[in-house]
Amino acid sequence: MATKRRPLRPNLGGSGSSGPQSSNSNMNFRPGGPDITRSEARGTRPTAAPTSIREILVMGVIHLCKKTIFFNTDLKVALYLGSLFIISLIGDFLPFPKTYFARSDNLFNLYFVKIGWGWTLLFVVPFTILSSYTITCGDMKRMLRHHLPRVLIATFFWFFWTKLFNIVETSYGRCTTKGYASKSSCLKAGHLWQGFDISGHAFILIHSSLVLIEEARPIIKWETIKEHLRNELHNRSVSETSGSNPLRALNEEQIRSLKFLYNRWTPIIRTLFIGMAALQLLWDIMLVGTMLYYHRMIEKVISGIIAILTWYFTYRFWYPTNGLLPEAPGNGVFYYQRESFVFKRPTHLPSCSTQAGVQVSPGGARANANGQWQSGKLGGQSQQQQQQQQIPTFMGMPLFTNVKAAASAASLLQAEQKKREQQASLES
Repeated sequence: MATKRRPLRPNLGGSGSSGPQSSNSNMNFRPGGPDITRSEARGTRPTAAPTSIREILVMGVIHLCKKTIFFNTDLKVALYLGSLFIISLIGDFLPFPKTYFARSDNLFNLYFVKIGWGWTLLFVVPFTILSSYTITCGDMKRMLRHHLPRVLIATFFWFFWTKLFNIVETSYGRCTTKGYASKSSCLKAGHLWQGFDISGHAFILIHSSLVLIEEARPIIKWETIKEHLRNELHNRSVSETSGSNPLRALNEEQIRSLKFLYNRWTPIIRTLFIGMAALQLLWDIMLVGTMLYYHRMIEKVISGIIAILTWYFTYRFWYPTNGLLPEAPGNGVFYYQRESFVFKRPTHLPSCSTQAGVQVSPGGARANANGQWQSGKLGGQSQQQQQQQQIPTFMGMPLFTNVKAAASAASLLQAEQKKREQQASLES
């Protein structure tokens, strides 16, 4: 036999009240109702717009591309060096079976590898400009000074090293037929030029791959900018001054500019990122072909080491220091790629309650039911344990960001729970 459904909230109007007020007070409202004002109920955030099927498919492709291009970079560098040494060494003594990629006139070699840096710039330049222009909130000078120079520096190193490789081969080589002192005259006569030919193909493929990986990093957590904008606009509409939103320090003009640029350029940025991921995968495939069929092992290993050292010097040593221009990819007037705060529910408390209406801050301070903070530690708990003290959560996310609202909800739930326990004891 079904029993009468009990309200989630106690009767605020008292047991003796009647009429509409009494019926309204017994309705199943979420904890925090008319006694909590809108400014206090900070946990209520504006919801996101419905996601279309097209958006879901695009995000699925973006996720797959992220998994492909953001493979552990340090491990990938180790694989580059190890493969250049082992596979090339085997190929020097045991020639691999000839395939389409063994032909120097294959489609990929003619139209992609030989102009590989041009293809890389075709995707990297617009992606870097649009993404950095967005995260700088339309600050053209900051974008030109702090982000675009990375592409120019990468282009300089590509030009410098490839020219140096050519000088080494020309200066320290000889023609297979006597009477030809220069490489150009030897090749024009149909002969072969023997020299120390440091693999320009291996260098350009590794250099391009690593540049693509690093310059694509602004796409990491790019979608969270939309959520930050929505929450920050909500906070400002209710005059909320606290919180950890990375956009809180932006002025109104920067917020408007960021919202406009993000909505306008995000589809193009996504498309360019998909192209960058596909191109980076192609460079890795062509690098395997270079390992199997072209150059000697020592020539490929040296070129690979130079490409990796160039990447390490620029993207791992130079740019992250912020001592000299430019900055690392993803840096702007706000930082959106930090780790999210995770709230875990304590196992010794009910799922939607706190200890006697006391709320604990991440720093170890306490707040009573009136929302007043009290410093000090709870029961000698460690700092890490204090950080895990929770406000009411649902699916791992906090229901409230305001202490008073959370304490009020917890008090109401505890009162309701005690009332149910008393009723259960009387019925038994």
